Amino acid sequence: MIKGLAIATVWSTDQERDLRFFTEKLGFEVRSDVSMGDMRWITVGAKDQPDVELTLMRTDGSGLDPESAEALTKLVDKGVLGAGVMRTDDCRATYEELRARGVEFLQEPQERPYGTEAIFRDESGNWYSLTERRESLDLSKEWSEVCD
Repeated sequence: MIKGLAIATVWSTDQERDLRFFTEKLGFEVRSDVSMGDMRWITVGAKDQPDVELTLMRTDGSGLDPESAEALTKLVDKGVLGAGVMRTDDCRATYEELRARGVEFLQEPQERPYGTEAIFRDESGNWYSLTERRESLDLSKEWSEVCD
């Protein structure tokens, strides 16, 4: 039986640069950094969430054929891939803190049906939602209002 998500992939065009981004700018901790031949397995995670990790997987060294690796690298470089949602208790304060550390934001905090959200990008080009969820949230009602 599946117990939950353990590791999610973040595509990286430069693992060392992206490792610095996640640790120095976002405040994540390194969970593993292992060389396996010509592959480097790096995982990072939020300090308060020990059971979930992000692996910084090279776009050109992930076991893909050369044509697929090139296509993936182009998509990452173009900035069209969303890599996930980062939770926060205070979106506006976290936005200001991360912006001061040099994180590039594509969208300032805005009110949404589900809470307050800002959008930022990592050094490779993947984008993330930084979201503060509303306390009392009935998604079925909220989403039906958005979709109507």
